[in-house]
Amino acid sequence: MVTADLEKVPSEVVAMFDEVAHGYDRTRSRLWLGRMNTWGVHMAAAARARPGDRILDVAAGTGTSGLALSARGARVTACDVSPGMLSVGRRRHPAMDFVVGDGRRLPFADGAFDAVTISFGLRNIADPGTALAEMRRVTRPGGRLVVCEFSMPSDPVCRALFGLWLRHAVPWIGRRVSTNPAAYSYLAESIRAWSTPAGLARRIGAAGWQKVAYRALDGGVVHLHTGVVPGAGSGSRSESA
Repeated sequence: MVTADLEKVPSEVVAMFDEVAHGYDRTRSRLWLGRMNTWGVHMAAAARARPGDRILDVAAGTGTSGLALSARGARVTACDVSPGMLSVGRRRHPAMDFVVGDGRRLPFADGAFDAVTISFGLRNIADPGTALAEMRRVTRPGGRLVVCEFSMPSDPVCRALFGLWLRHAVPWIGRRVSTNPAAYSYLAESIRAWSTPAGLARRIGAAGWQKVAYRALDGGVVHLHTGVVPGAGSGSRSESA
């Protein structure tokens, strides 16, 4: 069983997501009260996605996180370690490219993409620092990173309310709609155990990204982090999120 500490066992993470793949999008929509699509729009805007851009979406699951990028005309490659998730995604989104790949060892050439995104997946990778460095490697000079990830709000009231939601509502919903309720207990625990926004910003900078910035969404339950690969053209796409 995957635990919420950051020493994830990759094979266990894959097995967990393979098992919940078919109902994952439905369950996720209920857990987060339909906010995933809105967060995706914010993510695509932060990525400055434009027609013809080549964008890699890491930990893409069934590909729903890439739909807002595609809607802006970008060519999206969805990469995930779970073959089960990608199998569902290929049937639902045939226009998108799906590639099995580990975020710590991305199967792409240096500088292959104009931008790279990861939504709610970085905390599931055993070595987030290595994954962030790999994402930098496959992004062209001047290209952007966008990390959309859960966080515990800094406001005491919001933090307490979100903590109650994670502790009680998320496992309760998981027990009623998921084939693997334990996966949603893990989800709640992993969010509580995850880095602060400032801590994640430091990790992004340590991986070689520049002009790192972040901002809160929905009272701080989600943060958007951005960074830029140093090099040609970075000035035109380096504004904060």
